[in-house]
Amino acid sequence: MTGPSGLPVGDLPTAEPVTVDLAVPDVVLAVGAHPDDIEFGAGATLARWAADGCRVHHLVLTDGSKGTWDPDADPAALVATRMDECRASAARLGGRADVAARVHFLGRVDGELADGTDERREVTRVVRTVRPDVVLGHDPWRRYRLHPDHRAAGFLTVHALVAARDPHFFAELGLSPHRPRTLLLFEPDVPNHVERADGYEAVKLAALLCHTSQLQSTMGVDPSAGPDDRREAEEAFDRRLRRQLAAHGALAGVPAGEAFHRIDGL
Repeated sequence: MTGPSGLPVGDLPTAEPVTVDLAVPDVVLAVGAHPDDIEFGAGATLARWAADGCRVHHLVLTDGSKGTWDPDADPAALVATRMDECRASAARLGGRADVAARVHFLGRVDGELADGTDERREVTRVVRTVRPDVVLGHDPWRRYRLHPDHRAAGFLTVHALVAARDPHFFAELGLSPHRPRTLLLFEPDVPNHVERADGYEAVKLAALLCHTSQLQSTMGVDPSAGPDDRREAEEAFDRRLRRQLAAHGALAGVPAGEAFHRIDGL
């Protein structure tokens, strides 16, 4: 049991049962540290909701400028490429023509993301402008996480939601406070919610493959390989994705799913 500020009242919290499938929200904001993180964490969920009429917004916090194994790569060119990849991927997931208005970029330097006041202000601006029913983001409490941007992105999202709901935070923005209903944290340390993914496995894969600059480094697909080798690598990546979706779904007894830690009463 919690009080109005989220402070525990009475007994210590106990383990929660795993819930399945929120009612499809009208508006969603998914927040990722890097240009492909949202698709890895929640691509099937967003695709299913979009198919049911949800308006899906993406907020990418860093510029992805370090997302290559090529030491001679031009960082500025990579940033531009990854922004285009984000828009293409969002179009695959969302199926709407106004994708440019639904993909937002904070533009912080890859590998240097901070949960600072300026960053919180800008994420608050997006939350109060988009006014989502549900927000999705990284679980900042995930143990043994190596990449600092993922942890910073999780805390930045959580702290910006506190700011977005309360009127005296960042009043200079001139935007009305907004309190989403639910926060879903992907890559959860303690999963307690699953969104069904069966039927949307191929859409998640297609969205991820839009990130062509990341084929080799994150998906194990060599873009310079011949057609047969590349197809074999893509099929192997597809099998890995489907195994993960099946494992997540098994938490709730469904064929395929994406697992989250769900927080209500924001």
